[in-house]
Amino acid sequence: MQDVYQIDKTRMRQSFHRAAKQYDAAAILQRQVREEMLSRLDVVKLAPAVILDAGCGTGHGLHALLKHFKQARGVALDIAEGMLARTKTLFPWYRFWQAKPQMVCADIEAMPLATASVDMVWSNLAVQWCNDMDTVLQEFRRVLKPNGLLMFATLGPDTLKELRAASGHGHTHVSRFIDMHDIGDALTRAGFSAPVLDVMHYTLTYDTVESVMRDLKAIGAHNATVGRAKGLSGRGFLQQLRQGYEAFRHQGKLPATYEVVFVHAWTGSQPYTAPGTSPVQFMSRKPATQGA
Repeated sequence: MQDVYQIDKTRMRQSFHRAAKQYDAAAILQRQVREEMLSRLDVVKLAPAVILDAGCGTGHGLHALLKHFKQARGVALDIAEGMLARTKTLFPWYRFWQAKPQMVCADIEAMPLATASVDMVWSNLAVQWCNDMDTVLQEFRRVLKPNGLLMFATLGPDTLKELRAASGHGHTHVSRFIDMHDIGDALTRAGFSAPVLDVMHYTLTYDTVESVMRDLKAIGAHNATVGRAKGLSGRGFLQQLRQGYEAFRHQGKLPATYEVVFVHAWTGSQPYTAPGTSPVQFMSRKPATQGA
């Protein structure tokens, strides 16, 4: 039986392609998570020659990374051509000693990159759009050189819990997100060394359910699960959604919770081999709140 939470990659690709032009205006969470990830580079001792931004979106993460690591070359990879087109606009010209990033339109679960070809893999809120965490991490491990760094952020199970509850039963309305401890186990299976994971909760606040849905649409985060309702949702469903979401209204605002899992891990000094074992460290962080 097909998993109803499996991501329809064709629908997902089309959604992000169409959303590319207005993406930055609505990507509040993505900006906050990017800044948090960048702040963690201050304690990382690394001088990467090649950086891969896997699921680069409109390219602001890679742009910041290449400013931080001034001698590095960049690879921007995204499944949506529209996102790569926006990324290109950030690099109309570049420093004379630093080539423009290479643009690759591809799926993170099957990257057309050579084994041991990059020193750092960075991914900001893209991994949750993949269907198999083991496949993703094995691909990251494959393309990383020895002593390479993996840094990514993805969404955990509490994400959009209000929308999930308000939507009721039946068709799938919100994607399924992976628990931090399961991600840690997958890192171990993929052979990463010294992985460290922690969680932060972010809350965006809105006046109406329609505003929540509008922001999700603006960043391309449509429901892409195969178990979604295939036709248009009628007035009855929207009314149910409004009524169900009202139970979460607090101080006049409707919350949209996002559980963000931050990960960094190393490949160790050995070339890519079959998955091995390593200890995993877990931490927790205080929540953040942002109005929208």
